[in-house]
Amino acid sequence: MRIYVAESYENMSRKAANILSAQVILNPNSVLGLATGSTPIGMYKQLVSWYNKGDLDFSQVKSVNLDEYVGLSPDHDQSYRYFMQKNLFDHVNIDPANTNVPDGLAADPDEACRRYNQIIRDLGGIDIQVLGMGHNGHIGFNEPDDAFELETHVVDLQESTIEANARFFASKDEVPRRAITMGIKNIMQARQILVLVSGEGKADIVKAAFTGPVTPRVPASILQLHPNVALVGDKAALSKL
Repeated sequence: MRIYVAESYENMSRKAANILSAQVILNPNSVLGLATGSTPIGMYKQLVSWYNKGDLDFSQVKSVNLDEYVGLSPDHDQSYRYFMQKNLFDHVNIDPANTNVPDGLAADPDEACRRYNQIIRDLGGIDIQVLGMGHNGHIGFNEPDDAFELETHVVDLQESTIEANARFFASKDEVPRRAITMGIKNIMQARQILVLVSGEGKADIVKAAFTGPVTPRVPASILQLHPNVALVGDKAALSKL
């Protein structure tokens, strides 16, 4: 694992954008595994800036997103499809047909999961997977559990995750209780993984995930077993490593 310590959130975002942009420049046909949440917003903003300067070309890039809420339409302002459009897709020259987000409105969510696994396989796998990390160690919506879920699946969100996401909704009651998420096998099969962490509040779980035992009770701990992980965080988040 390579660890990059940044002085600030802005510096962390730039370092992460450097890694992701290098992948796109070296392989214009890259398959990018993308994440949502507040942490990667600065990274996406930096990528858009470099695109506007002519430094990046997304025309051949393909993307698969980690997760989506069950029950939210793509145009709902808290859906992850909407997030990606607002923060990246609408501002670069990526082909909309090459962007993939789980179908939160699928009549049969389990079938939607099977289709999503097939999409990833048809793309030849993920070249670089971007991850944030929840305060309970979740990656994607892979919550602490007794076993690692392997492939894309429907998950019941834990109360801590619902509370953490409530700030994005008018009230906690509006936060969806279920989501579709890539599984640990999907994530671990990515050829490279880029983890972003920011803020003092993440310091304890970062320590547990990357220096403690590998356990499904801390889903991110499985990343210790991946051969190509870059952890990028500000000083506060990495202070206990």
